[in-house]
Amino acid sequence: MEEKKNYRGMLPLGSVVQLAGVEPYVMICGRIVCAQADDRIYDYVGCLYPEGMGKSDELIFFDRDAIEELYFIGYQDEYELTYRTEILDQLGELKVEDGELVEV
Repeated sequence: MEEKKNYRGMLPLGSVVQLAGVEPYVMICGRIVCAQADDRIYDYVGCLYPEGMGKSDELIFFDRDAIEELYFIGYQDEYELTYRTEILDQLGELKVEDGELVEV
């Protein structure tokens, strides 16, 4: 049986991480995203750091377990903390339906 996803403790946008097999670093620019290529839900989407976002096909989709090192924690203010506790921490199981994320 597949383990249920837990969205608690997600890193904020702007966090910089090292992923297995990706050089140099990746900056998180999205959370809980669906890659159109495979209709899979990923914990994060990022772009190469310091280059930033170029074309959309240069985005890197990954899950928490791919993070080998955390170099920088992104900006956190009251809005980020509220979003994490009231939205992300409360999310249940998700699925992709017609290209959109919906709660199961």
